[in-house]
Amino acid sequence: MERYYPIGTPGEPWGDPEKQAWFEARSIERSYRDDVLSRLGALDDSFDVFQYGSLPLDPDRYPLMAVRIRSTASDAPWALITGGVHGYETSGVMGAITFLESAAMLYRDRVNLLVAPCVSPWGYEVINRWNPNCFDPNRSFVSDSPAEESAALMGLVSDAAIEVLMHIDLHETTDSDESEFRPAVAARDGQPHEPGIVPDGFYTVGDTENPQPEFQAAIIAGVEKVTHIALPDDDGQIIGVEPTQHGVINYPVGSLGLCAGITGAPYTTTTEVYPDSPRATPEICNAAQVATVRAGLDFVLARS
Repeated sequence: MERYYPIGTPGEPWGDPEKQAWFEARSIERSYRDDVLSRLGALDDSFDVFQYGSLPLDPDRYPLMAVRIRSTASDAPWALITGGVHGYETSGVMGAITFLESAAMLYRDRVNLLVAPCVSPWGYEVINRWNPNCFDPNRSFVSDSPAEESAALMGLVSDAAIEVLMHIDLHETTDSDESEFRPAVAARDGQPHEPGIVPDGFYTVGDTENPQPEFQAAIIAGVEKVTHIALPDDDGQIIGVEPTQHGVINYPVGSLGLCAGITGAPYTTTTEVYPDSPRATPEICNAAQVATVRAGLDFVLARS
């Protein structure tokens, strides 16, 4: 097998030495404390900001934080917003925080909110998809999860003992998916690397077992006011999957161990913003994530 990644032997799955070599090749590129914790700390007393765990790599540097906003209505449903499951996907983190700062209080009379804006803070700092042990957190939302980030979030949801009406998980699809992360996955697993195509634009990933097409369509309509929606490639697909409607594909989120499947909520989706588009800016990407949350909330609350 031809070498396509600098770590490991082509065709052989990684062992501990290769995983350690991968970890040691990472470097800190931005600050979780400055970018995330400082903004959460600046929220006023209307927001219940609390710690639900920490990463064992460095508990002081990487506290896991969530924000709870209880509704003024005693019978209001709950919505869960998660960002930064893949730490390198910047607008997932910043979009969740921007929603808290700019729009969350507009919904306080109708919904309880639980927001985990940066599920993978080490991944955020090193701008990477994996956690320090070469696990992909968004394939690790399973029983006895090997990823600390995933296990901690599942613990947060379990301990909250809430019935969630809607869960939106905020992600990005980047050019680095093809240049770094998919080659790394194939190398780690000792498999050939098969290049793909990164879609130019926003799309959502619904649940094959619970697709909720009207909900997905409402989100696409809301985001389309902010940024462009990804079109299918020449094979009629988006990341290898045929769309079910404009800007929407479906995955079996439960069997894949995806974050969107952790609550069993009636309404779930995973966003995919494309920050490397010439038509996008960081501000547009963050606004698209906020538009997703607001369009989703508006849709489900109109029906609850």
